[in-house]
Amino acid sequence: MTILVTGATGQVGRLVTDQLVRGGEKVRALVPDWDDHRAVLPSGVQVCPGDLTAPETLREALAGVDRLYLFPIAATAPEVAALARQAGVRHVVVLSAAMVTDGVDTSYHVAVERAVEAAGLSWTHVRPSDFALNTVDLWAESIRTEATVRVAYPDVPAVPVHEADIASVAVAALLDERHAGRAYTVTGPTAVSQREQARQIGLALGRDIRVEELTPEQARADMVRRYIPEENADHILNYLARWAVRPPTPLPTVREVTGRAGRDFARWARDHVADFR
Repeated sequence: MTILVTGATGQVGRLVTDQLVRGGEKVRALVPDWDDHRAVLPSGVQVCPGDLTAPETLREALAGVDRLYLFPIAATAPEVAALARQAGVRHVVVLSAAMVTDGVDTSYHVAVERAVEAAGLSWTHVRPSDFALNTVDLWAESIRTEATVRVAYPDVPAVPVHEADIASVAVAALLDERHAGRAYTVTGPTAVSQREQARQIGLALGRDIRVEELTPEQARADMVRRYIPEENADHILNYLARWAVRPPTPLPTVREVTGRAGRDFARWARDHVADFR
């Protein structure tokens, strides 16, 4: 069995690749021609150039592939799904988003899901909630330079998920046909506020992290100033505002799909000390 991993050098795709290789699977990694894959892909992976935004470049990579881990590119998803069907791919695991489950995403990730389904492919959709990794983009600079985190809604609970758990769910879905036709919303195992997240990062670093509360308007301006896209900033703040009214519920998806408990935020912080030091 040959498994093609698209987005193989991305935050989740590289971990999907690692876990599959450790399990003895035959893995082919799709990377853009310009992508320096050598630093992040394990030995033994067959590297195949290709670009999801240019579906015609995928024919060689898809040849002989049984299963596909699909990074979401909405604009070309119908063409990619059709090529996968023509190549004889038996099952596709889509990296989607919890925004689909929540009904917030009506045009992007959901479009990828629908394209795969419409192509007549066997599928599993993996829908992560907020990535714990987002705190690196949002907080790393101010933690490094000032030991400070500036946020709106600091005490509102969230359910950040470790990227390794997202990968583990995707790998289970790639290898076990019992997951076909399922959409899995993946959260962290416990609810944790931004204030507590900052405290856990501080514990991992061995230093105190100060939390400064901002208004939503101030927080948005601060994110945009630090080159966070406006759309992403709005998504973050809209979710926090919703969770202030209706707190999110941690789901047991990781345990149910993989057979082991999900990694909590304290574990994530320890795994990412270098990003904040």
